[in-house]
Amino acid sequence: MIKNYLKIAWRNLKRNKAYAFISVTGLALGVTCGILIFTLISYHLSFDNFHKNPDRIYRFYTEWHDGTVGMASAVPQPLGKAYRANFNLSEKTARIISYSGTLISLPGKDIKKFEEKDGVAFTEPEYFDILNFPLIQGDKRNILAKPNQALITENIAKKYWGTSDVIGNTIRLDNKISFTVTGILKDLPANTDRKQEIYVSYANLDEYTDKRHEDAWGGVYSGSQAFTLLKPNVSVERVNAALAQLVKMNFKGRDAKVWNFKIQPLSDIHFNADLDGYADRKYLWALFFIGLFLIITACVNFVNLATAQALNRAKEVGIRKVLGSLPRQLFWQFIAETALITLVATFFAVILAEVSLPLINNLFQSKMQFNWALLAPFIFIIILIVVFLSGSYPGLVLARFQPILALKSKLSQKHIGGFSLRRVLVVVQFSISQVLIIGTIIVVAQLHYSQNTDLGFNKNAIVMVPLPTDDLSKMKTLLNRFNEVNGVEKATLCYSAPASQSNSTTGVNFDHRAEDEHGGINVKAGDVNYLSLFGLKLVAGRNFFAADTTRELLVNETFVKKLNLKPKDVIGKILSIDGHHTTAPIVGVVKDFYNYSFHTEISPICISPNYHSYSNVALKINMHSANSSLASIEKIWNNTFPDELYSYSFLDDSIAKFYEMDNILLKLIEAFAAIAILIGCLGLYGLVSFMAVRKTKEIGVRKVLGASIQHILWLFGKEFCKLLLIAFFIAAPIAWWAMNNYLKDFVYKISIGPSIFLLSIASTFIIAAITVGYRATVAAVTNPVKSLRSE
Repeated sequence: MIKNYLKIAWRNLKRNKAYAFISVTGLALGVTCGILIFTLISYHLSFDNFHKNPDRIYRFYTEWHDGTVGMASAVPQPLGKAYRANFNLSEKTARIISYSGTLISLPGKDIKKFEEKDGVAFTEPEYFDILNFPLIQGDKRNILAKPNQALITENIAKKYWGTSDVIGNTIRLDNKISFTVTGILKDLPANTDRKQEIYVSYANLDEYTDKRHEDAWGGVYSGSQAFTLLKPNVSVERVNAALAQLVKMNFKGRDAKVWNFKIQPLSDIHFNADLDGYADRKYLWALFFIGLFLIITACVNFVNLATAQALNRAKEVGIRKVLGSLPRQLFWQFIAETALITLVATFFAVILAEVSLPLINNLFQSKMQFNWALLAPFIFIIILIVVFLSGSYPGLVLARFQPILALKSKLSQKHIGGFSLRRVLVVVQFSISQVLIIGTIIVVAQLHYSQNTDLGFNKNAIVMVPLPTDDLSKMKTLLNRFNEVNGVEKATLCYSAPASQSNSTTGVNFDHRAEDEHGGINVKAGDVNYLSLFGLKLVAGRNFFAADTTRELLVNETFVKKLNLKPKDVIGKILSIDGHHTTAPIVGVVKDFYNYSFHTEISPICISPNYHSYSNVALKINMHSANSSLASIEKIWNNTFPDELYSYSFLDDSIAKFYEMDNILLKLIEAFAAIAILIGCLGLYGLVSFMAVRKTKEIGVRKVLGASIQHILWLFGKEFCKLLLIAFFIAAPIAWWAMNNYLKDFVYKISIGPSIFLLSIASTFIIAAITVGYRATVAAVTNPVKSLRSE
């Protein structure tokens, strides 16, 4: 019986090639999106789930309650040590201090140099008891137990020496400290947020950075983290209460109310956007629903076309019923046809998904692979859902045909639900398409606003060249030589650009007040040319005089506003920063500029000269001679720092990285919107083709009676115009709600105006007009004599 069903199904599909092609294409596209989205979501859900006792592993984080609640995934350096010493709630606690963009050199005749983007991590030995990163060479009992030891992954070993047998070899960090490789770690899995592949002894941290940090509670470096493995049955509330005691022990006055420390579950780290999580759960849910809607769209397409084709099979059904076929047999016959189409579509969907996965990996900079143990059941479930969702209604329609009416060719649209069902289905399809179109327009508009709005400083034609040392003599020599390069217009020594992902925030005291100010201040180090090179404007006072150390300070308007003062009122007042280690008078107020992305508000900012903090040379260059200028800059830099590795970046490229995830989201929405539109257009084309066949005689009669081509086209178009308008009125509020939630992630954002919705409906009408117009035009220009003879 099943063999017979499939044989008849195959014959019907061969006879109706256009119907089969449109159905297979629509379903294949929908299922492809479903497979890719399932793979993406399951990949992110698997992050760091391979560790032992994952439900007992937590990371410490910081909260500041100072008017608003601020959060950071990092903690003061002494927190982990103090928690371990004062409380017995955890089996293990470990600190890990990471530094990115470090230089690794290999001593020898020919010194090899590598810039490690993910850097190195100064790590306490207990870290490898908490997290499961297996050691494949070395003594697990003595991991990083002594100074000057290093653990590296197999990947790093092969990258540096071409083999994993490298125990005893030496690496040098930033030309400061040498480490001996004492262990090789198994390569990190793709699904972990821990990206460092070089771990070195925590005991050497004081040699690498300021010793004061080991006991400094008042500041938080973004790379300073701590992990803990709780004892069984220890609750999060007990640990948070213990951390509150640490606050009382180490903070006084208002600071004791501002500072808070808590623990974050390992399972939350990848998803918590407030704590630097990569994949916000709401975006994963959005992808899930987009995938679901695309599959529904494909199924709707199939039902639309199948019911439209039902009349063409009326006589076949009538004969089968006369010969004794039962309704359930006819139903399963159609289900078999649907299953055949779905299987063919799924076959092509798997091929398309295989081809598309590298593109998705390139977009997300990930290493996703198809997990067939999970994917095979998912595809099987999708096939079942699609078969019964797509095949049930058309099958029931065919099964209930009256054989006498069918054989007399007296069945009409009302016997298959008229156009009412297909109207609903077209509205559903284009509602989904228009939601995605509106979403695309809003994301594009927000990104355009973010990337083209005046940031309050100049970002164009500025090159950032890292400084590997704080040697004042070398820095000044380098700066002077850069100024002599043809094409270099200005140069300044600084910590970072006005807007940067590397920000240093510290406590601040104004005018010797009894308590520090709320919220702290973002400190930016720069020399006397900092303002002019970046085009920062003064609203009061003057620029500081040339100096190598902090003798005068500049602040921004936001800082003045938080004091409830006017710019002129702060000139000459004393400001203390960095735990009162630096005290100097305010000599100028700078007009506000955006110091981070539009996702966050402008911070209170302080600018001061301090050569110990300079880590970049910023160069304003003439882009007409950029290539020769950059070549000269590289040559000078290499002559000055022959043991270091040269690199540079354009500031506008660095700022564009603020919106990396937004650009990824845009590309995904664009792709899914295009697929939804394509599926909808395939359905429209199929329906118009069916209408053209059914209306052949009517079109011929109308033309004989003098109807114009425009009139015939409107005969087709008026039906779909109404449906598209209904779809728009359904889609608009849904899209407004969804995109309003998206824009909540931006402090500075566009408003969703009527022009966005007008652009959406206009683009939808144009796409639909092209789709409907082509097939309708073919029908309209057909010779009426042929049209009438065809009947």
